[in-house]
Amino acid sequence: MAEFFRKKKRICQMCAGKSVDYKDVMIINKYINEKGKILPRRMSGACAKHQRHIATQVKRARFIALVPFVR
Repeated sequence: MAEFFRKKKRICQMCAGKSVDYKDVMIINKYINEKGKILPRRMSGACAKHQRHIATQVKRARFIALVPFVR
């Protein structure tokens, strides 16, 4: 039964060529939830290396006040 319902493997968006920068608030908002927390890897679909990069960029955006710490 499992062979019929195989899910397609998610591809990391950063490995595919897209970049995340702390200055681009629209992209940063895709990686935080409504409370302002950073989404985990299984939700964001990023690989481990790029998840760490996303976390760094979100923290930079928070420090500069482009994104709120907690809503």
